[in-house]
Amino acid sequence: MDHAAEANRTDLMTITRFVLNEQSKYPESRGDFTILLSNIVLGCKFVCTAVNKAGLAKLIGLAGETNVQGEEQKKLDVLSNDVFVKALISSGRTCILVSEEDEQATFVEPSKRGRYAVVFDPLDGSSNIDCGVSIGTIFGIYMVKDSIEPTLDEVLQPGKNMLAAGYCMYGSSCTFVLSTGAGVNGFTLDPSLGEFILTHPDIKIPKKGKIYSVNEGNAKNWDGPTAKYVERCKFPKDGSSPKSLRYIGSMVADVHRTLLYGGIFLYPADKKSPNGKLRVLYEVFPMSFLMEQAGGQAFTGKQRALDLVPNDIHERSPIFLGSYEDVEEVKALYAAEDKK
Repeated sequence: MDHAAEANRTDLMTITRFVLNEQSKYPESRGDFTILLSNIVLGCKFVCTAVNKAGLAKLIGLAGETNVQGEEQKKLDVLSNDVFVKALISSGRTCILVSEEDEQATFVEPSKRGRYAVVFDPLDGSSNIDCGVSIGTIFGIYMVKDSIEPTLDEVLQPGKNMLAAGYCMYGSSCTFVLSTGAGVNGFTLDPSLGEFILTHPDIKIPKKGKIYSVNEGNAKNWDGPTAKYVERCKFPKDGSSPKSLRYIGSMVADVHRTLLYGGIFLYPADKKSPNGKLRVLYEVFPMSFLMEQAGGQAFTGKQRALDLVPNDIHERSPIFLGSYEDVEEVKALYAAEDKK
């Protein structure tokens, strides 16, 4: 037995320790944010276990209801939503919750209210459960101005006002990626300890990538700049190698790969979905926040994604996010189109 290696394993940076270390940098901190995050982490562990058992537990079948987005709900969607709503309310640190699964925002009862609003998609990509493709939870956290009488305006804020954002991916391993506004860090669940361990410190996305990620099935409905950009990826004019296409169809998995390997993820507007398909509050904002924190960019086709001000909790937007130079190229194509 390699005792030296075992000794090293005892000095692990767990997510709890990491967040407490961050907290210690702010002497005025009361630990509320730390408690909230630990409840989100607990929810992710619960969902991870449920996802792993889904095939055995017959959780895969449809719950028979249709959610606000018109998608048929899987049993796991419903379960994940319940888990997160309960975990967030019981933390005593939240006052408004916005979930992809619920038509209305949830206002926490006054006795359990705290200073934070949380927006989340409890199980993104859940239509992929049956075939074992990676799925995940996405979340963003806002500080509210008035936790006594909170209103919906507290969450209808631009993404740049978020305090923290992250996602948990349930795949070959369970990965938790988090930014509290000072860089991006990745943690992997060690099942033997039941703890998330820091495995990807200070993630930085490469300046330019070799991969593009888009649903090419929608190509006939794209606008000019999107079609032009994808054409350039496949047939570069400058003599460079063409980019590789990788598209999983699960936003968490596609964005996770983009974050680690570089490149661009795009879900543009098209004739079928003129406002895009992805939801602003709990898909576009958290992922754009992480991309910018890792040194990348996020663009809607009109503006920086994090400057967008949503009018509705389930509003949608087109999105282009990833490596700085790749998104810059898309921005140049849209700028040229606007000049016409």
